[in-house]
Order: sequence, then C-alpha cells, then structure tokens
Amino acid sequence: MTIQSEPGGSRLDPGLDAIMSERRQLINLAYRLLGSLAEAEDVVQETYARWYTLSREEQDAIVSPGAWLTRVASRICLNVLSSVRVRRETYVGEWIPEPLPEPTEWATGRSEDLGADPADRVTLDESVNMAFLVVLEAMTPAERVAFILHDVFRYSFAEVAETVGRTPAACRQLASSARRRVRSAQAPATPASRQAQVVRDFKQAWEAKDIDALIGLLDPNVVAIADGGGVVGAMLHPVEGAERIVRYLVDLKSRQLDHTFLERTVNGQPGLVAHQHGAITTVYAFDIAGDRIKRIWAVRNPHKLRPWTAGSPR
Repeated sequence: MTIQSEPGGSRLDPGLDAIMSERRQLINLAYRLLGSLAEAEDVVQETYARWYTLSREEQDAIVSPGAWLTRVASRICLNVLSSVRVRRETYVGEWIPEPLPEPTEWATGRSEDLGADPADRVTLDESVNMAFLVVLEAMTPAERVAFILHDVFRYSFAEVAETVGRTPAACRQLASSARRRVRSAQAPATPASRQAQVVRDFKQAWEAKDIDALIGLLDPNVVAIADGGGVVGAMLHPVEGAERIVRYLVDLKSRQLDHTFLERTVNGQPGLVAHQHGAITTVYAFDIAGDRIKRIWAVRNPHKLRPWTAGSPR
C-alpha cells in the first residue's frame, strides 16, 4: 500500500509506516476481545478507515497515533461485543472462539494476502489459549475490554477509562471482577510437554478405538463442546461425562474412517486436527489438568477453519 504526499508527488506519506506498524497490535487486541479473526479484521479495517477520514491537520494534532488507533479499535470492539450476544442467540449450536494455527502453518484463504502478511498473525501466548478465551466469553463487554487492555496489554486504568467511558476506579473494579473469573476457572498449570503427551495418547487411543485407554485419559466430569455453525451432523449441545464422550468418539471414528488425525498447535497449545482429502475438517482444543482432559472443544464451522484449510498430513 502506498500513499503519496500530494497528487503526482513521488514521496510516500512519512507517517504511513508508523500508522501501519500498529496493524499487528490492533489485530492481536481485537482477536482477544472478540474471539473471532474475521471480526478482528473488520474492526482493524474500520479503525484505519476512521483514521483516514481525519484531515491532515487533525492527524498531525494527535500526539500518539498508536494510542489513538488502539482506543478507536477498542471502542469498536466494545460496540461489537454489545451486539454480538444478540447475534449468537440465533447461532446454530454452541459458539466457540475461532481456533488459530501456529504461524508457520497459516493458510491463505481468508484474503489474498493473509498467508503472506505477518501483520495479520496473532501472537500465540497464554492470553489466546482456548480455555482463556472461553472464560472471556462469560464476561460483560466492559469487563472484557477493561481486563484485556489493562492486564494483557498493560494500559493504565486512566487510559482504559477513556475507552470504556467510565471512571478509572470503575475500570479497576471491572478488571478485578474479570480477574476473579479467570482465577476461578483456571486449572493448575500443566507443562506443555505433558499436555502434548496427553494429546498424543488421546489421539492413539481414539484411532485404536481403545475405550479403556480413552476413559483413563478423561476426567470423569469432562465436557465436550462442538461448534459446527449449522454443519449437518454437528453436535448441537455439550456432552458431559467420560463414558458418554468416549461412546460418541468411538462412534465418530467408525463413521469417519477416511479422516486422519494430526497433532497440531491450536491457539498456542497442543491440539489435534481432523484431515480429509487435503483439507482440515475439524480442529480440537483441550483443557488439561495433570494427566486428564477436562474439556474438549471441537470446531467444525468452515468459516472458522479458513486459516487451516490447506496442507497435507506429514
């Protein structure tokens, strides 16, 4: 993208690089706030559109363009979050945040340059693992924005207040309430290497339809949640209990003999994908405590799998 300083001129806008360098920050912020890469991209596009509706004099008067862009993007996200609950009431089945692959496996498909532009990649850390994003979904929009801006992106409560439209003290309370939700939902940390081994054992037991091994890997009160977005045959409601889930998994494997299960990183943590005829059909994320799987999230909605729909088993 090139913008000239004046018609027929040859010099690039000197502020363009500084403005566009904020893109990755904005994508990371919006994805954490919305749990949807597609919606995050829309927010970032709208944010830049608002910047370029300003006159040059108005742009020059902004002391910190990065802070301005972040504040505008956060406000747009707040508006989206306030309306998204109504839209998700009509969503077919359960809604799960959009799963992301590791950067080296990002596929083109959402837009022409998605696979090539590193500014569209989300940094995969503990603030994007599936369990964390699911907790965020239970928060009010104001709680979510205050918590992400302060605890994840380290903005002061005075800065958060400008975005949320409340006092710094009120924003501190919002973040504190959100923090309690996160702490109450967090399981004791399990080393990544141990998580990977549990997922590997689960994959092997599932492929072998080894009922005893599967039950041994699942917490007795495990919950499986699927997001098919209306896909025919997708599970519409959560399934609870190790024995019920194992029966479902074994039956699913019997019906999907042409699927290959691959170990992949899902939102920065060990996960699985189901691969069929050159495409990823389902992405599985796990919440693991110790040696047991507490929650399984399965995403089949094809609109949420666009970054995953290329490649082959290896």
